[in-house]
Order: sequence, then structure tokens, then C-alpha cells
Amino acid sequence: MIGQIQAVDIKDPFAAKMKILSAKKEILQKANDQDPMLVSVGGGAKDLDVKVIDAKTGPMVITELHVDCRDAMGANAVNTMAEAVAPMIERISGGRVYLRIISNLAVKRLARAWTVIAKEEVGGEEVVDGIVEAYNFAVADPFRAATHNKGILNGIIGVVIATGNDHRAIEAGAHAYAARNGHYGTLSYWEKNRDGDLVGSLELPMAVEVALKILGVKSANELGEVMAAVGLAQNLGALRALAHEGIQRGHMSLHARNIAITAGASGDLIDLVVERMVEERKVRMDRAKELLEEYKKKGKV
Repeated sequence: MIGQIQAVDIKDPFAAKMKILSAKKEILQKANDQDPMLVSVGGGAKDLDVKVIDAKTGPMVITELHVDCRDAMGANAVNTMAEAVAPMIERISGGRVYLRIISNLAVKRLARAWTVIAKEEVGGEEVVDGIVEAYNFAVADPFRAATHNKGILNGIIGVVIATGNDHRAIEAGAHAYAARNGHYGTLSYWEKNRDGDLVGSLELPMAVEVALKILGVKSANELGEVMAAVGLAQNLGALRALAHEGIQRGHMSLHARNIAITAGASGDLIDLVVERMVEERKVRMDRAKELLEEYKKKGKV
């Protein structure tokens, strides 16, 4: 994880940058003194970087601690380290420190998933072509990319919440990562290989804390991989629907089921009401109640 220390009011910011880099060893030692337990298991502050940014209020010197958090999300450890080294940064740079806090754009903590799917499994090469075209639409257009990424996160956030992790941090990091090159794009990649099969991959920041008892994973890295795989599978399902039968049919069926249950349907009657509403394209509460009355008269209830 990355912890940022913001220093301002510095007359020569690039000289300050060099001075901070020269004191790297001492700064990292001070950071690691804050969490000997993390260091004892192989984690801790491993490196630092310094950048000068030209903000509206003037130049800022940003020191970034790179902290190996092992199987923790790391916010408490990183924030404590950033707070501890802030006075050192002020002394070395001659500036004034304001923010000293973790970043949720965890580019040093990426999870990746990758798959090859036979064209027959998704409905043939024409569907593969449709999925690739849908992907390229998202690459070129941020309006489409936002919805693709929302679908990816539909899957990931479910696992994040189920394992007691911070879904807001994951979502913020994912969207920021999608815009890291100055253009908001899709987190996933889809292409057709020479055999006509579908090849997909997904990469995004995954700052999660291990949930041993819930999923049985052995590390935070493994949990991140599970989440990335879920996100890629979720994306594939949505893209296949878009490229093949249209997303509305799947959405309509789910919505119809909720309406049918709310209207009072239960058991096999739910499927009967859903099927009729979708077929008629009348997914409404009043129609669900009418159908229930109709099936009651026919002795279906």
C-alpha cells in the first residue's frame, strides 16, 4: 500500500525531493519502528518515492511510502507510519506537512485474472466477435466503460462485503485505476485468438484483508485473485448477454421474479407468473396480481 505525506511552502521543491530521497534509509527505519509486528512477519515499509506536483495553490512535494501489509488491508499501519515520518519530512524539506494518509489507488497491489474460453461455450464465433466489439466500444468510450466496470464490480463487491472488507476502498481504487492514463477505460480486456476462441483478462487494485474462515484462502493475495476471477466472470456474463440475446431479457426476468414474489406468488407459481410477464413484456405489479388471480381460478394455487 502507498502512504502519502504532503509537504507545501517549499522554495526549492526539486532540491527537497533529492534531500528526502537521500534520507530514505532513516525515513524507512522510522516508519518500521511503528509496527515491529508487521516487520517480524516480513512486511513493513520497503521503499519510498518522492514526486513534485504542480497544484493550483503552488508546488507540493509528495513523499510516498511503499508498505508491504502482508495479509492486512493496511490502513492503520500505513497511516501510523505516515504520521510518524511527517516531522522528518518537514525537517528535511523545510516545508510544512498537511496530509499524511494512505492512498486507495493501490497500484502496487494488483490482482489479475485470465481465461481462455472455447467459442462453443459462448455460442459460437459470432458471439465471440460481438463480445470483442462490445469490449472495444468500452475502450473507446468512457460512457460504456463506466457501465462495464460497474458490472465487473457487481461481482467483486459481493465477495468484498461477504468477507468483511471495505467495498468503498475497492470501488474507488478500481475506478481511479481505470482512469490512470488520463482516459477512463474498461478494467477488463477481451480478444479473439487465432482459433476463434475468447481470451479475457482483468487487472485492478485489490487491497483486501484475508478472510481465512469464510473462503478458506491462505493469503490476502489469494483472496484478491478470487475477487478478480469473480469480476472477470461477471463481466463475461454481461458481455455475452449484450452481444447475444440482449441484457434486457436477463434484467427483466430478475425484476419479474421480484415483482411476482411481492405480489404474493410462491413455489412453482413464481416461475409461471414470471414466464408470462416476460413473454408479454408486462413486468408490473398489477399484471402479476392479475395472473395470480387467473392461476387461482385454474386451481394452480
